[in-house]
Amino acid sequence: MKAIDEQIVSSDKVFANTLMKKLSSMTFDRSRTVREHIMKMIDIAAKLKLLEVDMSTPFLMHFVLNSLPTKYDPFKISYNTHKDKWSINELLTMCVQEEEKLKHEMSESVNLVTRDKKNTIKDKSVPMKKKNCLDKDTYCFCNRRDTERKIF
Repeated sequence: MKAIDEQIVSSDKVFANTLMKKLSSMTFDRSRTVREHIMKMIDIAAKLKLLEVDMSTPFLMHFVLNSLPTKYDPFKISYNTHKDKWSINELLTMCVQEEEKLKHEMSESVNLVTRDKKNTIKDKSVPMKKKNCLDKDTYCFCNRRDTERKIF
C-alpha cells in the first residue's frame, strides 16, 4: 500500500508540473473566444489547487492578462491603473466586452492583385483533350516549355 501511495504522489507531482507548463505557456491566439481561453486557464488553476498547488486570484488574473495579445494593451493598462480589485468573474466579463469592442473596431479588408498588361507573359498552359482516355471530360494542361503533362 505504501508503494502505491508513493507512486500516486509522484504522478501527482508530474501532473502538476505538466499543468504549470501548460498554464504558463498559454496565449490567446483567437482560435477560440476569450471566454473559452480564460475559462481554460481557470480550469487549470482549479486542477492545480486540487493537487495542492495554490495560486492566488491576483496571480491568476495577471497570468490571464499576460496571455492576451497586444491588441488588449489599452485594456491591460486600464486594469493596472484601476484602483479597485476585480474578481476573476469581473475580469472574464470585461475581457469578453473588450473582445466584442475589438471585433467591431476591426475593419474588413480585401487585397486586390492586378497584373500590368504591358509586362505580362501569356499563360503557357493550354487545355487539351487527352487523347487516350476513357473519360470524355478529362483534360490535361501541357506547359509548352515542358513535355510533362499534368492531368486533372
